[in-house]
Amino acid sequence: MKKIIAVVMALVFALTVTAAFAQQPAAKPAEPAKPAEPAKKPAKETVKSITGEVTAVDTVGKTVTVKSTKQELTIGVTDEQIKDVKAGDRVAVKYSEKDGKLTAKSVKKSAAKKAEKKDMKKDEKKTDKKQ
Repeated sequence: MKKIIAVVMALVFALTVTAAFAQQPAAKPAEPAKPAEPAKKPAKETVKSITGEVTAVDTVGKTVTVKSTKQELTIGVTDEQIKDVKAGDRVAVKYSEKDGKLTAKSVKKSAAKKAEKKDMKKDEKKTDKKQ
């Protein structure tokens, strides 16, 4: 009887040790949830301006080409913005760029060139002196 108890105890011990080593390693604790990233605000739209002479008006494509002393740009416009604009006019255009396209915010005809204004003032002074 002692032998049977000793064999049973040995088996119980063997099973206990085997079960202890057979356990899966402890699971890693879950990582804390990352805080949600704040929603990105759309980039603030940058409004630029150009003042120059209208070199072309495309009423079908709804664009106007403006040439300044530094650059020449073709800008998308609405029918309302170009209803009184024609080639040769001086304009001041405020525009923005989105997806590589220039879009007019406003188109205003501007007065004669500053140089022309100066010439007119000089002519007035000359006529005043002659009188």
